[in-house]
Amino acid sequence: MQQLEEKIKLLKVQLEKARNDLFKAEAKLESLERQEEEILRETKELGVEPDQLQEEIARLEKEINEELDKAWSLLPQELRRPNGSD
Repeated sequence: MQQLEEKIKLLKVQLEKARNDLFKAEAKLESLERQEEEILRETKELGVEPDQLQEEIARLEKEINEELDKAWSLLPQELRRPNGSD
């Protein structure tokens, strides 16, 4: 009988732990959903739809690289080489 009572106590402890883990997971999910909503709102404010984010990132990276190339081309030739040497 003692062994059966111990098993029941252990089961109760494990159920309570599972319940607590569930509450934590639900709270985390709610937090992540709020973050997602905020990010989607911010991207729309910037004029970018969520399904176009990868394309927009690629476009911006290309634009940055082009502008950097232009800036380098405006430097005198001797400053374009690393450390100003050949």
